Amino acid sequence: MSTVSRAEATASRAANNPALEALTRAGFIGYGIVHLLFAWLALQIAFGKPAAEGDQSGALMTLAEQPLGKFLVIAIAVGLLAMAIWQLSEALVGHHAEQGKRRVFERIASAFRTIVYAYFAYTAWKVFKGAPTSAADSQQQKTQDLLSSGGGRAVVIIAGLALAGLGIGLVVYGVKKAFERHLKTGQMAPRTRQLARRLGMAGYSAKGVAYGIAGVLFVVAAATYDPAKARGLDAALETLRGQAYGAILLTLIAIGIAAFALFCFLQSKYRKV
Repeated sequence: MSTVSRAEATASRAANNPALEALTRAGFIGYGIVHLLFAWLALQIAFGKPAAEGDQSGALMTLAEQPLGKFLVIAIAVGLLAMAIWQLSEALVGHHAEQGKRRVFERIASAFRTIVYAYFAYTAWKVFKGAPTSAADSQQQKTQDLLSSGGGRAVVIIAGLALAGLGIGLVVYGVKKAFERHLKTGQMAPRTRQLARRLGMAGYSAKGVAYGIAGVLFVVAAATYDPAKARGLDAALETLRGQAYGAILLTLIAIGIAAFALFCFLQSKYRKV
């Protein structure tokens, strides 16, 4: 058996592990909790109240400050790590139900999800250990370093365009209801399926808008040499708040993110794992 074949066999066994499936489904619950807190932080920003960073790392820090919060944070880290391992196996050998270009696209998407889930698992671990976890500050510092280096401005612009593209992709993904391909819709009651559809559409669209704005701000940061604008979702929410009808727009974004959190809870039962 070749090295590639052995790697595929190992990934396949990991993907079919009942313990991994159970942890992955629990991970969706944890991911939903993080986004529910993220939505709460966005609402606080909308109404001008002091809040932690308006992103997922801020949500994890807020959770860690609650009674039994650190226990929940480490539990979420384990679940997210399981989700990362699951998506890595999908990227390597998964999505057999798809054919041709569709399977290639799904495997690339799984590779991206692997990075996302692993990043949030690592962030949760740092929060649990009490290490500095300001994602917004880190992004701002990295942008500042890049803007002061040769060719760094182009890198920031490319990163911003990629983030904006991700935002557009999430909106399209939600509006086209593409997420239904990954759900066990046949096991859902009609009302549950309708609820999942509405939550998915609202959730992915809201996240897409937030990421899209964050991407645009990265480009603006490069154009104006202002690293303070490159603080990811935190800066995106603050920018929305400063616009005409910003509080209303930000409240709608918060509602959409909360919808995504509820969609994650549904995925814990109905996602194809």
